[in-house]
Amino acid sequence: MHAHSIIAAHPEVKGNVNPALVEALEALASCAQACTACADACLAEDMVKDLRQCIRLDLDCADICAMTAALATRRTGSNAAILRRALELCVDACRACAAECERHASMHEHCRLCMEACRRCEAACAEAMVHTE
Repeated sequence: MHAHSIIAAHPEVKGNVNPALVEALEALASCAQACTACADACLAEDMVKDLRQCIRLDLDCADICAMTAALATRRTGSNAAILRRALELCVDACRACAAECERHASMHEHCRLCMEACRRCEAACAEAMVHTE
């Protein structure tokens, strides 16, 4: 709930917080962390060569989630069109990463956990897109 409190305290927000965007912020942070950790765990696996695409998508998704979270956190002024496009890009990145991690989830717990984080983030970002003006 830290995201809610800090955004609510912003002088231009004046307590009027978009709950869908706050939920997306929390999912974005969690997903970026999960994807970074999954990529690192993939690098430690004996079959690292078979996990190259997973690592790539993990890192891409982590970067996109972090960038989207930064844009969504900024409340001075607005650029709703850019934020919606970033959320849309995040939905696409999370979907692709989740699909790749699913391929390895039965063998690697870190891939299963990452897949779940990506799916939660995908859903939260899709919902935030609907509520972003």
